[in-house]
Amino acid sequence: MTWLQNYNPLGNAFLSTLVAALPIVVLLVSIALLRIRIHFAALLGLAVALGVALGVYRMPAVVAAATTVYGAAFGLFPIGWVILNIIFL
Repeated sequence: MTWLQNYNPLGNAFLSTLVAALPIVVLLVSIALLRIRIHFAALLGLAVALGVALGVYRMPAVVAAATTVYGAAFGLFPIGWVILNIIFL
């Protein structure tokens, strides 16, 4: 499935940028100010990112799910590779 991203879905570049930055802001605020544990804050940031992608940017749910899985694999496989090498070492 092909999906073309609209970089200005709200018709205002500044407002679209603020909405796009919302997951990062939620992540940092929940870690620094709310003192939520990092893995829970990351899941909260992921939920906000999916909400913004589905609600504001009108990303199809299938593409959003595939992107989430790809991002998790892209982040976890290098860590797993390093840990596997450490075990063999």
